[in-house]
Amino acid sequence: MKTPYDPAHEGAQMTFDGRMSYGDYLQIDTLLTAQKPLTAKHDEMLFIIQHQTSELWMRLAVHELVAARQALREGRLPNAFKMLARVARIFEQLNNAWDVLRTMTPSEYTQFRQQLGQSSGFQSHQYRQIEYILGNRNEAMLRPHAHHPEILQLLENELAQPSLYDEALRLVAADIPLPPAVLARDLRLPHQANEAVMQAWKLVYQNPEHYWTLYELAEKLVDFEDYFRRWRFNHVTTVERIIGFKRGTGGTGGVSYLRRMLEVELFPELWHVRTIL
Repeated sequence: MKTPYDPAHEGAQMTFDGRMSYGDYLQIDTLLTAQKPLTAKHDEMLFIIQHQTSELWMRLAVHELVAARQALREGRLPNAFKMLARVARIFEQLNNAWDVLRTMTPSEYTQFRQQLGQSSGFQSHQYRQIEYILGNRNEAMLRPHAHHPEILQLLENELAQPSLYDEALRLVAADIPLPPAVLARDLRLPHQANEAVMQAWKLVYQNPEHYWTLYELAEKLVDFEDYFRRWRFNHVTTVERIIGFKRGTGGTGGVSYLRRMLEVELFPELWHVRTIL
C-alpha cells in the first residue's frame, strides 16, 4: 500500500503550539462566529454572509481609494493607477456576489425578512464613505449614523476634504486652466458637471500623446466607474427579482430608490465628453 503523503517530509510546519498559524493570523474564529442568524431558516445564512463579505470588500475599497487619492495629491500617479485598477476589480468581485444572492427566491427571503427590522444596505457607513470619497456627497445621508458618534465623525471628516475627483481635476488644472469655481468649490456638496472641465478632458482625449498621464488617469476613472455602475445595476435587478416593488426594510422605496441611484454620475464630464469627441 502506498504511504499517505505527509507534508512534514518536505519541511511543512505541522505543530503550532505557541506559533502563528493561518487561523491565528486571519482571526478565523472571529470571522466564523460573526454569523448569527435570527431564525432557523436555511437561506438567512446566505443573506448574512453575502452582506458581511461585501463589507469586507468595501473595507479594502476604502483602503485603496484613500491611498489612491493621497497618491494623486502627491503626484505619485503610477501608484494611484495601480490602486484604482485594484478597486475596479474589487467591484468586479462585489458584482459576482449578486449572482449568489440571486439564487434565493422571494418565498425564501420572506421567511426571515421581518427579522431585519429597519436595517437596510443604504445604512452601510462604508458604502457612504466610498461615495463621499468619490465625490457623491449628500449631507442628508449622515443622519442614519447619528447614533454612532465615531462613524459620524469619520464621515464628517470625509466631507471636509477634497474627493478623489477633486484631486484628479487639480492635476488637470496644472496643465489646462480650470475655473476657480471648480477648484475652490464647497467640498460638502457633490461635484456638478462643468462645461470648462468637459472641454479640458476633450483636449486630453484629442491629444493623448501630449497629455498621456492625464489620458491614462481619465481611463482609470472611467474603468472604475464602469464597474461601480454595474454593481449598482446588479443591485437593482437582484432586489427586484427577490422582492419586486415592495418598500425596502429601511423605509426607502426599494427598487425605485435604487433606480434613482443609477442616474448618479461620479465623474460626469468623463462620460459626457465622449459625445463631443
